[in-house]
Amino acid sequence: MVNLFGSLVVICIIFVCIQSLQYWEDRLLKAKALGLNTIQVYVPWNLHEPTQGKLVFDGVANIESFLNLCHKLGLLVMVRPGPYICAEWDWGGFPAWFLSMNPSPKPRSSDPNFLQLVERWWGNLLPKFVPLLYQNGGPIIMVQIENEFGSYGDDQAYLHHLVTLARGHLGHDIILYTTDGGSRENLEKGTIRGDTVFSAVDFTTGDNPWPIFKLQKEFNAPGKSPPLSAEFYTGWLTHWGEKIAQTDADSTAAALEEILRKNGSAVLYMVHGGTNFGFYNGANTGGVDEDDYQPDLTSYDYDAPIRESGDVDDSKFNAIRKVIARYSSAALPSLPASNEKTSYGPIHLQRKLFLFDMFDFTNSTSAFESENPMSMEDVGQLFGFLLYATKYRAKRGGRILFIPKLHDRAQVFISCPSKESGSRPTYVGSVERKRYSNYKLSLPELKCHSKINLFILVENMGRVNYGPFIFDRKGILSSVYLDGEIVQGWKMFPVPLHNLNEVPSYNPIIQSSYSALKEISASRKRLIYKSENTSREPAFYSGRFFIDKSSQVKDTFISFNNWGKGIAFVNDFNIGRYWPVRGPQCNLYVPAPILKQGDNFLVILELESPDPKLVVQTVDEPNFTCGSSEVNVH
Repeated sequence: MVNLFGSLVVICIIFVCIQSLQYWEDRLLKAKALGLNTIQVYVPWNLHEPTQGKLVFDGVANIESFLNLCHKLGLLVMVRPGPYICAEWDWGGFPAWFLSMNPSPKPRSSDPNFLQLVERWWGNLLPKFVPLLYQNGGPIIMVQIENEFGSYGDDQAYLHHLVTLARGHLGHDIILYTTDGGSRENLEKGTIRGDTVFSAVDFTTGDNPWPIFKLQKEFNAPGKSPPLSAEFYTGWLTHWGEKIAQTDADSTAAALEEILRKNGSAVLYMVHGGTNFGFYNGANTGGVDEDDYQPDLTSYDYDAPIRESGDVDDSKFNAIRKVIARYSSAALPSLPASNEKTSYGPIHLQRKLFLFDMFDFTNSTSAFESENPMSMEDVGQLFGFLLYATKYRAKRGGRILFIPKLHDRAQVFISCPSKESGSRPTYVGSVERKRYSNYKLSLPELKCHSKINLFILVENMGRVNYGPFIFDRKGILSSVYLDGEIVQGWKMFPVPLHNLNEVPSYNPIIQSSYSALKEISASRKRLIYKSENTSREPAFYSGRFFIDKSSQVKDTFISFNNWGKGIAFVNDFNIGRYWPVRGPQCNLYVPAPILKQGDNFLVILELESPDPKLVVQTVDEPNFTCGSSEVNVH
């Protein structure tokens, strides 16, 4: 095992999911200017294998290009290839199609079905690293095999299997490592004593690091335990409905200096968090209740030294840079400027299509049918939304709807079947996965000549990525009850919205920005524009903005103030979820590389309440003051 820790190592962590090679270099140069010499990078399995057997290593998923760029810039690399990465990323990086397999593999265990999948995945991934290993002249100095396993399980056979598998592909010179919380119990369960792997630790920023580093030594071979905090928290994550997390710059810098002054090393988690584009944000739960569900924001700014949009003119960046400079043997690179940002003014939108008009409810060929509701994974809808439809008999005084197990959020609509195509669904209310929810909703009395249509639109808000409840199927996961009686006879309609690493061959929603939707009948289109802009029925809206010159293509943000909740696409790129009513995030980041000179198109799916004026604003800065949330010092 090569000991590369003889001198100061300061490490940062960065996601691959910055949307262009142009910004990869920008963020890496800023990390280097901060004084860092090594990049630690995640490899999310579900980003690279979104459907079983379909491997993706191009575009945003081009890990080899990213590693080669680190090498070109003189940065060493620590790779975290999973199979579990945590990372506030959907299901900690595990592919959701695991949950559609029968039997479903049990991740993070010695389950043979799971290990077989890992062997195939690493058999495709790890050979790509071989020419980039340090001993082969490349930048990779360490490879992680598991992350904080001691906080989750206790399966030494599983850890040994991962080591054997990694050694088979990468050889015996590369340093393999684990990371665990800095307690004896976590290390006993989460790592392997001796020199099989290097055991790293993490702990709360501000804790005295040296007793923890002393404990770390007990789990490493004699003379091979350089003190390493593998996740030094520069900020913290934020969930929807929380106050935006902030940490004090001077306290963070002082805690880092306490590690560096005795030649310790630290991974700055995060030096740059970036954005949860698409549907890849993760979620958390309380330790004892899976219904205590807390989905992450679209922004993963993290209050990191390099902000979501790449800004470095902040107190935390400067405070950390001063500390690192005191312990660096060479002068730090000059500081790059923050990227320019601009406003392109208001974007006026038109309603193009009600969501329900995408579906032909009389034709069963476009639906999955079952007596009881099926999960999202069972119908192949791994992210986004699934629409459940059934019928029930009217009853004087209305009915009580009860969904005992719902992941994660449902909007409920009813309508009378009618010979006229103008019978629109009526919004009744929403049911949400949260602590102390009773998952019940009163359905109003509706006088129909036949059975009433019941529509339940369920949103997957992100799979849990940490803790005991990571087996997080989505959709309606139980029977549905009306007045205590089970409702049977369901149709499930997938909603075709693409994710970060998926480019649809044809998307009628996006296409509607350019021309009329041929799929929608003329009578239906007339009805769309008769409805008021205050309709609570989910609908797609589109608009355009023009950039005159290529020199004017710059970063921007879209403000969704006065809108309700939804998903936004810019030039067919999924920029993520907005939910200003819940907060704290008001604006979505739009990086310059997804914009272009000329016409740029915005398409949004508004789920609840559009701005009556049907306008969004482009602005030149983020905003985390929406909802009832306020700034919070973590």
